[in-house]
Amino acid sequence: MKTKAVTIADVAKHSQVSKSTVSQYLNQRYEYMGEETKARIEEAIQQLGYRPNIVARSLKQKSTTTIGVIVANILHVFSTQVIRAIEDICHEYDFHTIVCNADDDPKKEKKYIEMLHAKQVDGIIVFPTGGNIETLQQMQKDNYPIVFVDRLIPDLTIPSVVLDNEKASTLAVQHFIERGYQKISIMTTSIIHNLTPRRERIRGYKQALQENGINVNENYIKSLELDQFDVGIEEMLSLQDPPEAILAGNDLALIEILKFIKKNNVSIPENIALIGIDDVSFASFYNPRLTTISQPTFEMGKKAAELLLNKIQGKENEDDNHIYRFEPTLIERDSC
Repeated sequence: MKTKAVTIADVAKHSQVSKSTVSQYLNQRYEYMGEETKARIEEAIQQLGYRPNIVARSLKQKSTTTIGVIVANILHVFSTQVIRAIEDICHEYDFHTIVCNADDDPKKEKKYIEMLHAKQVDGIIVFPTGGNIETLQQMQKDNYPIVFVDRLIPDLTIPSVVLDNEKASTLAVQHFIERGYQKISIMTTSIIHNLTPRRERIRGYKQALQENGINVNENYIKSLELDQFDVGIEEMLSLQDPPEAILAGNDLALIEILKFIKKNNVSIPENIALIGIDDVSFASFYNPRLTTISQPTFEMGKKAAELLLNKIQGKENEDDNHIYRFEPTLIERDSC
């Protein structure tokens, strides 16, 4: 036999208060509520095993107090760290988060957008894949709360939180040059979808070389799928004039480079100097310790969450609708 659900009326009767007082307690509106009343309601909830009807409350308040986060690729250290910061801020505001991983696949991203809409989440933070322009444009026209992280989409004036990617490459190239390296390569994951960080990091790399009077060697620039890194590194190191240093454009590129180095007994920095963009967790205890360019992931996640919550709560201002670029930091260790 199915047990009858406990209602607000049951809690009110048990604690000898009105239903509206119980409702105020559940919504944390305690301004005119005595400590004794709060204690009686809490005791009634515990004894009766009352569970709020989240769906009914959402319909009444026209809010699910839930946001969606669609991450392009959850394997990136950057992504998981930013998600953690977003969740921390949402927790402070009593918002829940639903995290979806698009695997850099626009079709999968679109399915998640539709699913989150169906669940009536109050807003979405997207690490965009670069596809679904029409869908995102429509969301913008509908004034649906949305914030971009890590990547930009041209012609969409959606608040965006990104790294100063060109400066990240500049810091690395400048550090290589100060250590006496002139033949500097950059390797990053594929730019076939014209993704903001990868494109901007390559541009920053080229500009930094030119500003230091070093010619750009296109043979030193590799943008590859992960399973092509072995061949790409082999080709570069087999050049008549091979590079002396490699800038890994992100954490996944760095891992593939390290795999090659280990497999082929290449010595860092004696045979090849190395800097990675993204301060991976193992950088400080890898042997040798890895010089990296760090992103302020917590600050970026915090800003993204605050921008979205401001939109949801109608607290946004004109300054909220632009691109926020965060400063990278060089963490000097032993690989360069």
